[in-house]
Amino acid sequence: MRNRILAVAVAAAITVPAVAAEAQTVGIVRGGAVAIDADQGITIEQRPAFREYVVRERVPNYTIPDRVVVGTVLPDIGVTYYDVPQRFGATPYRYTVVNGETVLVEPRSRRIVQVVE
Repeated sequence: MRNRILAVAVAAAITVPAVAAEAQTVGIVRGGAVAIDADQGITIEQRPAFREYVVRERVPNYTIPDRVVVGTVLPDIGVTYYDVPQRFGATPYRYTVVNGETVLVEPRSRRIVQVVE
């Protein structure tokens, strides 16, 4: 009986993270994990069109000395954040270009939540 309960617990522990991974995009960065709902970021299918949109809009590039990764907090001065057009989905995030990379940023904390590759 004890082995059966242990087997069920192990199976549940393996299954739950797999299901959760489908629902969220997670980036491991210094300071921990940042998770955003998959429907709040730019989807894989939308990324090429979104990158073309950003190029057409001639969004200025902001340069930072660090690598551009999820979790990086951008400075509060000198960076301009733009609304994501509705056709790319409703999102609480803004976008900008940092070191040549288009990123989604949480507006209050200025933390990068997605690098749109």
